[in-house]
Amino acid sequence: MTMDSEQSVAAVTHSHAGVGDVHTLIIGCGNLLRGDDAVGPVLIRRIWDKGLPNHVRCADGGTGGMDVAFQMRGVEHVILVDACRSESTPGAIFEVPGTEVEQLPPLDGINLHAFRWDHAIAFGRWLLKDEYPEKVTVFLVEGAEFEIGQPLSASVDAAVDHLVTRILDRVQATLGDRG
Repeated sequence: MTMDSEQSVAAVTHSHAGVGDVHTLIIGCGNLLRGDDAVGPVLIRRIWDKGLPNHVRCADGGTGGMDVAFQMRGVEHVILVDACRSESTPGAIFEVPGTEVEQLPPLDGINLHAFRWDHAIAFGRWLLKDEYPEKVTVFLVEGAEFEIGQPLSASVDAAVDHLVTRILDRVQATLGDRG
């Protein structure tokens, strides 16, 4: 199944429906036009293709960090996926608890063009207060190619497949533990 941009927007909008029934929200951040920066949106499309378990929603956060903050409202667990550049091996996957990054970026003087996922977490913590998720998990995938018009590099493409399985297995186990 391939989603065009209109279907993608509808799917993101649908992720707001029935928020009380949503246990886990998986948000993919990144720019589809910049090679490995597309890791988040590509991961979301692959999860959509596999099918979502009940009580799980996906959202293509694209490059809209502000929207990411609002989508977290009232959800128990948010999983956020994005590319990173840390000079590690391309395709390396890093898991970071949201508590380690929610206070990091200063929000002073921030503008919408520079609003990233880490700002969204910090802003969400401030804005949502009691409706902020109980748990936030961030997965970062080391990228290699970020040039405009490039596809995912082979190592990042393989990492996305691995991460799809890892996330879905974890979500299923968590939902199974809930009864």
